[in-house]
Amino acid sequence: MSKYTDTAKKHMEGCIKNLQSNFTRVRTGRANPHILDDIKVDYYGQPTPITQLAGVKLPEASMMVIEPWDKSALKSIEKAIEASDLGITPSNDGVSIRLPFPKPTEERRKELARECKDIAEEARVSIRNVRRDVNGKIERDEELSEDQVTREKKEVQKLTDAYIKKVDELLKTKTAEIMEI
Repeated sequence: MSKYTDTAKKHMEGCIKNLQSNFTRVRTGRANPHILDDIKVDYYGQPTPITQLAGVKLPEASMMVIEPWDKSALKSIEKAIEASDLGITPSNDGVSIRLPFPKPTEERRKELARECKDIAEEARVSIRNVRRDVNGKIERDEELSEDQVTREKKEVQKLTDAYIKKVDELLKTKTAEIMEI
């Protein structure tokens, strides 16, 4: 592998990681602790992630239980969840917060599948942008002969095809998860 394919691979791998991260934030009716990653709680004047203030448990597939280590943070955590765009109403029993994940309707599942398709397309565009950038560097490299330039571009194209195939596979898996009743 050359320095160009190494660079392309590293950046394309980043695109895949970003895609996976974005997919974890799509609510499927299953409890997933990663949906709390972006929610910050005002804890003694500091925006603090929920996972640093509480234990998160999944007693069943459609229920999440948040148990704060400091019970005084319970109200703050509840407020932060209500203010977020999760669309879930937390239930506070004085000790923990329960988040029920209702099964999405058929229409909502189709909407989520379309959302995932858009996220996947963004990842494909990012991968193609990496290809374009690396090909530009290859073309500007004056030390490479025409044959070497052609060879390098072919290798970058193979990588691009492989990573776009990964995106398609991840999308297929996520769509199947969403459409599952």
